[in-house]
Amino acid sequence: MRHKIWVHNSHAGGTPIPSAVRQETGRRIRAYAEKRYAGAFSRLDIPFHGALCYIDAYVEPDPPSRRLLHVLHETRSQYLDRVREVPLHLCRLRYFAGQKIWSMAFYTYSDERYEPCTFPNGTFYGTPEEAFEVGAVCLRVRSGVPGSRPRKKRAAGSARGPCPP
Repeated sequence: MRHKIWVHNSHAGGTPIPSAVRQETGRRIRAYAEKRYAGAFSRLDIPFHGALCYIDAYVEPDPPSRRLLHVLHETRSQYLDRVREVPLHLCRLRYFAGQKIWSMAFYTYSDERYEPCTFPNGTFYGTPEEAFEVGAVCLRVRSGVPGSRPRKKRAAGSARGPCPP
């Protein structure tokens, strides 16, 4: 007869995040982002849903080309106003209250969904600040924040990376 074994899944379940933890987590993430990434984003959005905390950044878009404006049938200001309101999904945190720990999922633009990932410490658990640092790879690439690599031109048809163009 087989015995059932309980296995903890760091990317399922979780505990609804209490209001006090929500406020403290939002404050911690904003303070870390302002200290390390000032100027890389225009604003952060940190909504909470049950056991999940999403971290989205809004960035100033690159100026559109005339050709792009022609194809989209938009003026420059219409384009910039629209694109400024599109969030850059950085990551999603999952809260486990019993251990007061967080797991993380990175948003992949190629599949348009959150995928489980590890923290820089090599485990599935870490702090909200560590999660922001992983998700901020897109901010580093876009803004030239220290630690980023210069953007390389992709060959036509090459695979997309984790960040939107």
